[in-house]
Amino acid sequence: MEVLLTGASGAIGAALAPRLADAGHVVRAYAREPARVTARGVAAVVRGDALTGSSLDEALAGADVAYYLIHSMEAAGQGAGGFEQRERAAVGRFAQAARRAGVRRVVYLGGLVPATGRPSPHLSSRVAVEEALLAAAPEAVALRASIVIGPTSRSFRFLVRLVERVPLIPLPAWRERRTQPVDIRDVVEFLLGAGTSEAIAGPLSLDVAGPDLVTYAELVERIREALLVERPALRLPFSLTPVASVVAAAITGEDPALIGPLMEGLEVDLLPRDQRAAELFGVRLHRLDAAIEHALREWEKTDLLAAR
Repeated sequence: MEVLLTGASGAIGAALAPRLADAGHVVRAYAREPARVTARGVAAVVRGDALTGSSLDEALAGADVAYYLIHSMEAAGQGAGGFEQRERAAVGRFAQAARRAGVRRVVYLGGLVPATGRPSPHLSSRVAVEEALLAAAPEAVALRASIVIGPTSRSFRFLVRLVERVPLIPLPAWRERRTQPVDIRDVVEFLLGAGTSEAIAGPLSLDVAGPDLVTYAELVERIREALLVERPALRLPFSLTPVASVVAAAITGEDPALIGPLMEGLEVDLLPRDQRAAELFGVRLHRLDAAIEHALREWEKTDLLAAR
């Protein structure tokens, strides 16, 4: 089977490419900067930009399955129209090109959305992208994930750096909100199944989550324990996300344009609608502590953590 993989230079795409190749599929990547695509298993790279639609027809030609792993996390108001407009423009062009190419299945990885309450702007944008892609192919699959626990996951790395670098951990009011983080290894298996399983008969939206339900405060505590450090928690009665995200980004060395939207999504519970994806694709889920330990070990192969 011929597979087009966008986002092949990212954490998820780089891990998915070799799994697809090992399963016997021919993997073609699509990227603005082909030199950044170094994952094993990629047979060819087409240079292009989904925002402008350049080379999309070339990239999708002959593809049976296309993975859409493109996300824009820039804060609203930056660039041409903000990230929501950029995401809608990019997915619109991709969906049209997929239909022209007759792609049978499109697979998308988005984020969990709250069961009640208003989702943050970046989560709302993910839903809009999902809806566009579910209409783009007869067997389209959209997966919604919580925080991904992996050595190259930017949300996980942000939390680790925060615990590592501050002597006192400030926990805003969203600390009691709940979610179910998922191991990056499990996310890759979900994506592999979503692209190759014969159990998909039509457009389908599934939630993918780990087996452990935790508050964000508990997640930070699990990371602290794995890092073997003492970090007292300061429980704050407010969030002040616009200010807190800038401070947190400075401490962790991250881009405020990424951290702001991420922290906005913490204001509500982000829980899966059900767990049927694991049964459908035969994925055995890793427990949270095992996921954190594995991610830290893999991280330390290239970058020692001062806290360890």
